[in-house]
Amino acid sequence: MIGASQRLCKQTRYLGPMACFPRAPFYITRQEESERLLMSSVTSSALPSPTADGRNRQVNRRPEPMPRGPAIDAHKLNKDRVRRLADRAARHYDSAAWLPRQVASVLMEHLQPVRIQPARILDVGAGTGICSRLLTRHYRRARVVAMDSSMAMLRAARGRGPRWFSKRTLAAGDGEALPVADNSIDLLVSSLMLASCPTPDAALLEFHRVLKPGGLLMFSSLGPDTLRELRAAWSVVDGQVHVHAFIDMHDLGDALLRAGFSDVVMDTERVTGRYPDVAALMTELKGLGLSNAARGRQKSLTTPAQLAAMISEYERFRAPPDLPASFEIVFGHAWRLPSRSVEVSPAAVLQVSRRP
Repeated sequence: MIGASQRLCKQTRYLGPMACFPRAPFYITRQEESERLLMSSVTSSALPSPTADGRNRQVNRRPEPMPRGPAIDAHKLNKDRVRRLADRAARHYDSAAWLPRQVASVLMEHLQPVRIQPARILDVGAGTGICSRLLTRHYRRARVVAMDSSMAMLRAARGRGPRWFSKRTLAAGDGEALPVADNSIDLLVSSLMLASCPTPDAALLEFHRVLKPGGLLMFSSLGPDTLRELRAAWSVVDGQVHVHAFIDMHDLGDALLRAGFSDVVMDTERVTGRYPDVAALMTELKGLGLSNAARGRQKSLTTPAQLAAMISEYERFRAPPDLPASFEIVFGHAWRLPSRSVEVSPAAVLQVSRRP
């Protein structure tokens, strides 16, 4: 059941771990960011400017120094379990996917002010194709590849959308080892995939590899406040991991810079789902494939007494008549820097060659 959503009307230009200490991100509004993008070709060289052929070009741009720091380590997931959960959820995914649909819509809103005309778009972690269908409608001339590691999700996606004369292609692939050529994608979109990615650093390196110079990455993920009520209720019952960790916005920003991306912009939004009881929440999470996939999770069955104790603790959060469940949505976009080029005039070459 979809609940009231609270949108934080601020957006963070991520400056990197060494930009200031202690960390104090510079906030700009989404409207200001949209205006900056629209005027970038005139007033700023921070983002690539579009050319007549629809591609982005930028020259003589010095890349920012690569920050040093450890890879994301607290986000330890079992990759096989993540895939199994997705396979089990595929059949009924769309009936529970109010949150992925809402997130995909916001991602498309973020793309509105970006003046690019991509020829090839890659949707990584496409699931049943919610985001890729929106991309196909928005960029009618582009070839959209919907990629997912779950074959069950791809089979579900095949049955949703036109089969004939469609520019959308379905492909199986792991986000940490994309079966895609280097420098071949103009726009890479990933909606909520990083939340279930065991090694986000590896995935971001792959995103950077397949993007063309001047290409754009647009993504969303889940932040650490996601399901905080459920995590708090279980923490009173025992010390086991019942809700796996989600990545903080600042850690994702560090990882993007480590991967070589530039002009990183991040923001968060908080959405509250409301449910009649804990059972309804757990059913929806199972339908979305968001069950616990932590590598160190308890493998023994939860006893009825433990479950009853958790439900009793969760009831403390009830705001009549419903129980809340918090979701922290992290949005971000970043650019792969264009290749640096130096133009040398033929006259200069002749002058150099004539020297004794």
